[in-house]
Amino acid sequence: MQHATNPPLWAQLLLYLPSYVVAGGSVVAEAAESIAHGHPFDEDFLMSVATIGALLIGFVPGGEPQFAEAVFVMLFFQVGELFEGIAEGNSQRSIKELLDIRPDVANVERGGEVAVVDPATVQTGETILVRPGEKVPLDGTVIEGSSTLDTRAITGESVPRSVAVGEDAFSGCVNLSGVLRLRVTKPFSESMASKIIDLVKNAGANKSHSEKFIKRFARAYTPIVVYLAIAVAVVPPLVSGDFAGSFATWLLRALTFLIVSCPCALVLAVPLTFFGGIGGASKQGILVKGSNYLETLAKVQTVVFDKTGTLTKGVFKVTTVHPSRLSEEQVLHLAAHVERNSTHPIASALRDAYPSDHDGCTVTDVTEEAGRGVLATVNGHRVAVGNNRLMDEVDAAWEGCHAAGGTVVHVAIDGEYVGHVHISDEVKDDAREAVASIKAEGVGRCVMLTGDREDAAAAVARGLALDEYYAELLPAGKVEQVERLLGEREGKATLAFVGDGINDAPVLARADVGIAMGAMGSDAAIEAADVVLMDDRPSKIAVAIRIARRTLRIAHENIVFAIAVKVAILCLAVVGLAPMWLAVFGDVGVMVLCVLNAMRALR
Repeated sequence: MQHATNPPLWAQLLLYLPSYVVAGGSVVAEAAESIAHGHPFDEDFLMSVATIGALLIGFVPGGEPQFAEAVFVMLFFQVGELFEGIAEGNSQRSIKELLDIRPDVANVERGGEVAVVDPATVQTGETILVRPGEKVPLDGTVIEGSSTLDTRAITGESVPRSVAVGEDAFSGCVNLSGVLRLRVTKPFSESMASKIIDLVKNAGANKSHSEKFIKRFARAYTPIVVYLAIAVAVVPPLVSGDFAGSFATWLLRALTFLIVSCPCALVLAVPLTFFGGIGGASKQGILVKGSNYLETLAKVQTVVFDKTGTLTKGVFKVTTVHPSRLSEEQVLHLAAHVERNSTHPIASALRDAYPSDHDGCTVTDVTEEAGRGVLATVNGHRVAVGNNRLMDEVDAAWEGCHAAGGTVVHVAIDGEYVGHVHISDEVKDDAREAVASIKAEGVGRCVMLTGDREDAAAAVARGLALDEYYAELLPAGKVEQVERLLGEREGKATLAFVGDGINDAPVLARADVGIAMGAMGSDAAIEAADVVLMDDRPSKIAVAIRIARRTLRIAHENIVFAIAVKVAILCLAVVGLAPMWLAVFGDVGVMVLCVLNAMRALR
């Protein structure tokens, strides 16, 4: 009886070679291209060297053929790459769907007709028509009609927002009910939708410390493991004295070592984790400008709030007028006229309380003093309208206000005190919940800074259970307080400043991470802050911190798991206890598990 004999090795190689080329030809080509560009040490290079070595090891004296193993290793590597592409595509698609707010067309009124055009061609001042179910293509002011807008893509909130004549509508929102005519206020390139899309697209440019570490690690790690693999293949046979007899055994271990040592899991999963975290935050209406800010936010131990517009609604109303020498109407009249060109919310409250501009008064030489008030000449008299510091400047003997909380605006004519106006601002509905939630996340210190008077600040701080507050601060005083608080940090703890983004740019820039509140429509907020909350809810701050900490935790899990498994299998490979299938798990299996874990950040 004759026994079947195996075909010669070269025939077996020719048999397996087509399968290898199909499974791994692209990997070998990528490795060759990297070598040609002077960057040989990457995962394609490692896999190519390991599998080509496996194909040829049978020709080494004492070597066992590894043709099938070489093909299957490359096949599983390609399956892992395919899985990586699917996972990354899902993440990108999720964010793309989330930020699919860029409108395709605009209905612009030209020459008495409505033309359907590219939004980029519409000029500021033109009139556009937005029908129910359509996206608002450009930022504009409503000049006709009323409706409700779905702002979910921008703010993350499911509750529609009502708009009427005179109010602003922002690009990216969906018109739900009535027909709107808008006068365009910004070109398409500067619209809300464009700004948000650019912000998210550019978020990847600001890498976290973890991502930078992984990049540096991979750059140094890959050549090291190549040289170690060479040492594993050559040194033990030389030391043993039987180089020819043991070289094939140690070469196989070195090739297994190379397969395991691929840094795919780390190089892919850590950036994917932060990418997922930024996408998950975006779903909540929280825009993070880069993974470095996500990492900084995760380490926050001190949160500093501006008061007006952040913890309070910033919608001021005149509650009482306390005249000293003039009538209530005269005091209010002077205050409103002097403040009529100011952009401060308090000035708006005064103008609302006394809207008449046409009463024969002439207002000239208006000077606004930051953190104090406004000076102006009204019908030849120098009028000062502001806080007690401004009254001290003009030597007016001001009187205190007995009304609880709120802001007091004093009025003096030619240095003589004539009375004050009490203006109140309402605390936001979820402000107390926001502070409690932030503390529940482990943040140890919540501080409020305000230019408002002491008693008004004390009332807000007491009602919200804040740890500290500092009142009657000039803009420079806020920066000084933040500098002091930064100096009191311990270890790697960071400080976040939360402001409305309009007049807090210096403090937002100085903090470790600046968070802008209620940024829909505020260019200053998007420009100045590192993290932008698109709605007006301070409770989102705790959500942002929670997402950041979860993202960082997942990234660290991936780093520890990938390194631990690889080190364990590398040690087994060196002593000959790791077969090729285990090496494949150490590379492809670990990568798949890390990618699955990273995808949790997107949810």
